[in-house]
Amino acid sequence: MRAILFRLVVSVSFPFLVRVLATLLLALAATGVCLALRTPLPWMIGPLLAVSAASIMGAPTASAAVLRNMGQWVIGTALGLYFTPEVVALVAGVWWAIVLAILWALALGWGFGRWLHRRHAAQMPQVPAQSMRATTYFSGAIGGASEMTLLAEATGARTDLVAAAHSLRLVVVTVAIPFAMQWSGLHGLEINPPGVREVSAGGLALLALATGAGALAMRALRRTNPWFIGPLLVAMGFTIAGQPLSAVPTWLSNAAQLVIAISLGVRFSREFLHTAPRWLASVALGTLGMIVLCGAFGWLLAWGTGLHPATLILGTSPGGIAEMSITAKVLQLGVPVVTAFQVCRLVAVLIIVGPMYGWLYRRPAPAEEAPRP
Repeated sequence: MRAILFRLVVSVSFPFLVRVLATLLLALAATGVCLALRTPLPWMIGPLLAVSAASIMGAPTASAAVLRNMGQWVIGTALGLYFTPEVVALVAGVWWAIVLAILWALALGWGFGRWLHRRHAAQMPQVPAQSMRATTYFSGAIGGASEMTLLAEATGARTDLVAAAHSLRLVVVTVAIPFAMQWSGLHGLEINPPGVREVSAGGLALLALATGAGALAMRALRRTNPWFIGPLLVAMGFTIAGQPLSAVPTWLSNAAQLVIAISLGVRFSREFLHTAPRWLASVALGTLGMIVLCGAFGWLLAWGTGLHPATLILGTSPGGIAEMSITAKVLQLGVPVVTAFQVCRLVAVLIIVGPMYGWLYRRPAPAEEAPRP
């Protein structure tokens, strides 16, 4: 009853637009602190940590879907400008490494799910066995949070635990990897900068119209991450054709990072910490383990491809497309390669992980042999 009254008061005292504005101001203040402290990715890490903390403490934070979509639109467009013909040839030359990275992600996600199941199946006897199996499997899969939650729902899984696992995984990866890269000195290694550096007002307007149309087309086709993938593909098309039109202004890219970070931070709430604390601790610990394993795998791929290890560590890390691509862009760590690895992995995981669950856990049990006379 108190929770219902609290939400009613919030809805009356803080209309949605005011809550969105207040959250933006909080994010900007956190960005200023991070800029002063010279932290990596200040326009993403500062807002992410500040909004997450405020949300957990019960503050009425809010994120507007339209701002999040615009942020993905801007980032997708900016990343597409890196794909010059020379870069496309480079990425195509390491196709086998992308395939290995996809197989690695599927195996790692399955292993993480198995580990979660062993740790928590006995602790949650109230959850039916098949539901618990689906919950741990889709919580471990390295895919988009919303997509994995929808797939989990169709199998009868505990969607609250799945959503919590992916939200926490994204935050841990988004915060841990940039700090690790900065402290290790692995930044500023980009050997293929974007082909266009100047901002043209007319070219930028035309690029915005074209990439916006690409986003709407992907949305109409019901593709995943339409506001990121659509602009990315359209901007890639212009760049490959030698007509990049315009660079994306730095301030616009920074604003996009900020609203994407806010959209991650508002997923957390006061109730979030009460959602099976041991489950969340296991997810955090397992995510750190996956980061270490992916780092080792990235070093092996770097040895085989000749690319820089930092680039392939980001490309194979268990984070999201936008977050890892932004990290590569800001730290100048092989943006096209990281983006290609992350996009290909996401598409493959979304296609394979559902049927893979059915193959692994829904096969009919073998019939018992009839007793011999």
